[in-house]
Amino acid sequence: MIPARILVVNAGSSSLKLRLVDPSGTGVASADLPGGEPGTAALAEAVDGLGPVDAVGHRVVHGGTRFTAATRLDAATLEAIRALTPLAPLHQPPALAAIDAVSALLPDVPQVASFDTAFHATLPPASATYAVPRDWRERFGVRRFGFHGLSHAYASRRVAERMGRDRDPELRVVTCHLGAGASLAAVLGGRSVDTTMGFTPLEGLVMATRSGTVDPGLVLWLATEQGIGAAELTDALERRSGLLGLGGTSDMRAILAGARDGLPDARLALEVYLHRLRASIAAMAASLGGLDAIAFTGGVGERSSEVRALAADGLAFLGVGLDPAANEAATGQDEAEVGAPGAAVRTFVIPAREEVEIAREVRAVLAG
Repeated sequence: MIPARILVVNAGSSSLKLRLVDPSGTGVASADLPGGEPGTAALAEAVDGLGPVDAVGHRVVHGGTRFTAATRLDAATLEAIRALTPLAPLHQPPALAAIDAVSALLPDVPQVASFDTAFHATLPPASATYAVPRDWRERFGVRRFGFHGLSHAYASRRVAERMGRDRDPELRVVTCHLGAGASLAAVLGGRSVDTTMGFTPLEGLVMATRSGTVDPGLVLWLATEQGIGAAELTDALERRSGLLGLGGTSDMRAILAGARDGLPDARLALEVYLHRLRASIAAMAASLGGLDAIAFTGGVGERSSEVRALAADGLAFLGVGLDPAANEAATGQDEAEVGAPGAAVRTFVIPAREEVEIAREVRAVLAG
């Protein structure tokens, strides 16, 4: 029997989000708990308070090359997920802890893992391959994985449905997941063919505290010539860079306000952020051979009409143009089309609903 009520578990370093999703895709109940070790009475109380559960779907950031689709959890699968921890040391442990805790609370309920990397398993070799020694690629599995796949999958599917082209293998969509972490995906007929994150979630766009792409030679120079160790480099690039490193705050709202007030650091942060964003959207369009639609999602993408407008201002050559009133009215609470009438490229705001995508994958796995 296909499960009706699916508990979606999204474990992060600072929070544990629980969402109960019904067959319509509606979140019928939710609970948010502090991050860290979830095996507490508070978790048991929260799960009990959500009501009956037919199946559980867990968001897992990294599936490596082994997990290219959602997978039912068993002892062997858990061990394989645990072995991928070095590839996502900040994200994998909370997910594993949540799996253990929820499985103990609901031992007779089927558990499924949905992977943020899985959507990008369709990347062609030209996009997935780094130009590094063959030995590294073969011995260490070095390649581009991509992340935020659950968000990109949902946003691109909703755009296709809204355009009436959900079965069109030629539909070209760039999905922009802009939040504390940020990435783009080039989606052709529902398949990811390029993305901005790579072997780790550090590559690509400027983010709240992550640098995005930097010259690897710079990192080597800092290590060999300046004596900065691996732990300090990791901390700086992951937690002290991005908007924080440029503008002194990781909050895009504060960056925008500071830029409007003429603060030099805030203006620079916004300009660097937009430069990388526009260039990367154009690169995704090039990977697609053209562009039919753009979707903005994630906290910044959904809620900041200003960021959407500033990004679009540099993309007119691609056929992108926004309707100012529609863009200003879109708050991320509901889906909205914000493109200018007659624009060659249609532009949408799609609220991130990873829990809906995970629930859809859980049903597909358990349906057999």
